[in-house]
Amino acid sequence: MTPSLAFLNFGGGDGPPALTGGHPPRVTNLRLYDLETLPGDALQQWRAILVPCHVDQRFLQSRRPHLERYLLNGGTLVVNGHVAYPFLCWLQPFEAAPALGLEGLRVHRAAPHPIFAGVDAEHMTFRRGVAGFYARGANPVPHGALVLNTLGPERLPIDWLLELPGGGRLLVHSGNDLWMFAGGHDSAARILPQLLDWLEEERK
Repeated sequence: MTPSLAFLNFGGGDGPPALTGGHPPRVTNLRLYDLETLPGDALQQWRAILVPCHVDQRFLQSRRPHLERYLLNGGTLVVNGHVAYPFLCWLQPFEAAPALGLEGLRVHRAAPHPIFAGVDAEHMTFRRGVAGFYARGANPVPHGALVLNTLGPERLPIDWLLELPGGGRLLVHSGNDLWMFAGGHDSAARILPQLLDWLEEERK
């Protein structure tokens, strides 16, 4: 059975093992530049597409009408990283957090969500004892989005979810790829499997 989730692969290989390396894999490998030749509404075959933080955003800008149609027709995009070239009408350029030391890098839960159920915010703040891996700033929130996690005393929105007419959803995380925590030894390891469960459950 073909996975209903796709990883938008900007590099070589078969994608991150945490996503595409299972037996059978839960996520299929979709080459970024194949988007240029995919016909019409071909993206709709995937319930959700996961976009990594180092993707070619300028190329995605050229596919903006197709990506927006995908969302408005009920698809889900999971966008990671700093937005430099807004490739959707709901995105704005990344805003770096002010330099406020450790407290400026501390993650706070803003709203409950199945993706982060049971995940200790301290385990998002620190990775191997070092703070700042999870996020260092925010992609501004569009009207109507639900903020899930914030950063620092200014509560910058680092994770947010926008639900669109027609059932589409845009989940935006302003830091390193959410799957970087896979296989860890603390509660942050729950993020990836819970993310995939949430994406697949919506297909039922």
